[in-house]
Amino acid sequence: MDRVGVAVIGCGAWGRNHLRVLSELRRAKLVAASDINPDALRIVKEKYNIQVYTDYHEMLKDKEIEAITICTPSSTHAKIALDVIKAGKNLLVEKPMTATVEEAKILIEKAYEHEVKLMVGHIERYNPAVQRVKKMIDEGRIGEVVLISSKRVSRWPERVGDVGVVKDLAIHDLDLMRYITGNEPTEIYAVAGSLKHGYEDHANIILKFNSNPTGIIEANWITPKKIRELTVTGSEGRIVADYITQEVRIENSNGVYIPNTQYEEPLKRELENFINVVLGIEDPIVTGRDGLIAVYLCELALKSAKTGEPMRVKGIMNL
Repeated sequence: MDRVGVAVIGCGAWGRNHLRVLSELRRAKLVAASDINPDALRIVKEKYNIQVYTDYHEMLKDKEIEAITICTPSSTHAKIALDVIKAGKNLLVEKPMTATVEEAKILIEKAYEHEVKLMVGHIERYNPAVQRVKKMIDEGRIGEVVLISSKRVSRWPERVGDVGVVKDLAIHDLDLMRYITGNEPTEIYAVAGSLKHGYEDHANIILKFNSNPTGIIEANWITPKKIRELTVTGSEGRIVADYITQEVRIENSNGVYIPNTQYEEPLKRELENFINVVLGIEDPIVTGRDGLIAVYLCELALKSAKTGEPMRVKGIMNL
């Protein structure tokens, strides 16, 4: 069986999850890891017995490495990803893909030029609950969808220091509403502010499509209880999904139906897809262009919140 030599750049909280999952995948061979913190690398070395580097440029010289995941702070994504691409390595970069739309465009262009696979870590697309909701909508289980609303709230995660709640949390649902509906939004309006943090820590966003549905996103870092919930309202019923437990509930005139489901780790599904894309046996569920559009929608939401005006989503097909 073919195995892909893979490495991780960034061994913080989320990077350690990548290392754990990649070490368990049948088609992946965990080869190396890089971080600027020697203490973090010492722990990784002891646990996985792999090569470790404080300078990722040195790691990129290893010919055994075919694919890399980037789990560093958001502001560093563009530079590191560009170096990875130029080294001829396939890559999955965590969300947000980059700090700006222009940076994301450059990565897509360079990945094409260097013939490497580029994916973005929009992990909720791999959540089994999301897959079930999308399937139910596509099957017409609740009729015509008129509203999709999401609630993604909790206390501030200390791991996040260079973006606000829009690019850390709301970005998931901005991406999911495109994915679930299969359509592009035409207008976006947002209200956001900061109670306790340097960046915005609460945001409410409305997405308008050419026809139904309307999308409503609530995201904050100020709610004591962590809630991750998606509600889809249709002409013949309603679907409620819990991203954390992965429970999906269908409500209609006949009552309430809760399908029996088995929990699956979204990160494992995501990284399996990445490895299989590198091997050429699957298509990517999240492309570089999806990552680009998510950054673009975030920028529009932040601009709307700043100006108090709705923003037209222009030229999204030409991004």
